[in-house]
Amino acid sequence: MKENIKVLMITSEYPTAERPMGVPFIRRQVEFLRKAGVDVDVFHFKGNKKFLNYISAWWRLRKHVYGKHYDLMHAQWGHSATLALPKRMPWVITFRGNDLEGIIGRSGNQTFLGKILQTVSKTTARFADNVIVVSESLGRHLKRDDYRVIPSGLDLGKFKIIPKKEARKSLDLPEDKKLILFVANTITNPRKRFELAKSAVDLIKEKYDAEFVVANGIGHELIPVYMNACDALILTSVHEGSPNVVKEALACNLPVVSVDVGDVRKRIENVEGCYIGEDDTKENLAKALEKVIKNNRRTNGRETVLELDENETTRRVIEIYKMALLKNNAVEKSLKSNTGINKSSSEI
Repeated sequence: MKENIKVLMITSEYPTAERPMGVPFIRRQVEFLRKAGVDVDVFHFKGNKKFLNYISAWWRLRKHVYGKHYDLMHAQWGHSATLALPKRMPWVITFRGNDLEGIIGRSGNQTFLGKILQTVSKTTARFADNVIVVSESLGRHLKRDDYRVIPSGLDLGKFKIIPKKEARKSLDLPEDKKLILFVANTITNPRKRFELAKSAVDLIKEKYDAEFVVANGIGHELIPVYMNACDALILTSVHEGSPNVVKEALACNLPVVSVDVGDVRKRIENVEGCYIGEDDTKENLAKALEKVIKNNRRTNGRETVLELDENETTRRVIEIYKMALLKNNAVEKSLKSNTGINKSSSEI
């Protein structure tokens, strides 16, 4: 069924040939929206936390849309929406984590730039016709309560169960060790707390012949192979929105050990064999890893994430688009009837 909606999607994290390490779930959402009949035009840029990059992208966006018509704008992350100011069409913004929770520096504390990012994101939220957050915890940062929670979806056709022996052989991983998986785009990101994860594994390494496996900077297509090859996933981030890596692990029935962050507690509460550390110390995370190793079995995680199939989350996003358009049409009708102003929202 064709939706006949033309969307301008603005994002700083779209994977391209030049930047293959972008965020894969953004491209996946675009692909599924297009499959559902939505006409999505992606404007991608790289901010790199530099003000001049945003100024340049603001100008490039105007050239990009010149002479074109869009029904609405969908910004991925709050800061991306600044490129569409001043607002001249309906807005939908998806907030995903750092934009509302800030940036963590090497000291482990919030950075000054992170505080600016929070302020900018909360400001753009005020202009949005509809707001999506990927977890309830993010919604609490907003000064509006009409947000919708839609976690990033999963391509369950790619994140599926394969035999552990087969997965280890394809990755040339040892068959006789307990493998603890840590996944990150970069291990130098202080928010991920790589050293905390490593030190927790080090505490049980000799006792259980465990090995710390780091999936860093690899193609996303290999992540499900790693998840099927390993015995547990460990997540130690300072903050997260709705970490995809946890949902992907559940889809592969991989046990999860995590700090209490984002929506992880909600995701694993009905999954036997997954654990939240009592606190963020290496000792308590190591105790949780010990439980997983002693259990020595996969989880029932896949059945708990079936609702996150990308086809279903895409349907919900399209509903948000339609709500934004209806809201904007109601405002236009009100303006026309009360003031006689013919308000156009087709161009930036």
